[in-house]
Amino acid sequence: MNEKISDLLEAASAGASRVVRGVDDRQLGARTPCDEYDVGALLDHLFHVVIGFRALAAREEADFTHTPHYLDEGWRDRFDVETARLVEAWAVPGADEGTTGTMNLPARTIGAMVLLDLTVHVWDLARATGQDFTPDEDGVRALDALVTDMGPTARQMKMFADPFPAPPRATAFEGLLAATGRDPHWTPDR
Repeated sequence: MNEKISDLLEAASAGASRVVRGVDDRQLGARTPCDEYDVGALLDHLFHVVIGFRALAAREEADFTHTPHYLDEGWRDRFDVETARLVEAWAVPGADEGTTGTMNLPARTIGAMVLLDLTVHVWDLARATGQDFTPDEDGVRALDALVTDMGPTARQMKMFADPFPAPPRATAFEGLLAATGRDPHWTPDR
């Protein structure tokens, strides 16, 4: 991954914002391709990841043991504010160098992990709410190596499901979705 993490996160955040703003409050209880979350719970998770990984960029601790409820009045605007803060934190010189967090992983890997959530979980939201979503191609390319390298560990930790068979002539993004255990052709009625 040669691109700056902050640039990749900025592009992913713009796409995420469009999808988040397109969620109707009546859809918050709808199921998603990510079985453990309905739309509302997935939005809370995304908020929590964005806030936590902003802290990790600043070499602060982040608590992922409990996900608070973020969907109070003005939550769409707040999502934009929080993702902008995330991008700013990762744009600070040195934020993507060394290690960060209690996992003691390379900072670039941590930055790629939040990029993954802002790509794959945003696809989950888009699918669940009937929206179109096309991720940033540079982000998808950057995530391929992360998912390949961390896939076995992520599956052991139940962060990814077993790989889903990629469809014939799958796009790079469909391959990424399949590698994280998602059916790239998932629809709410399946």
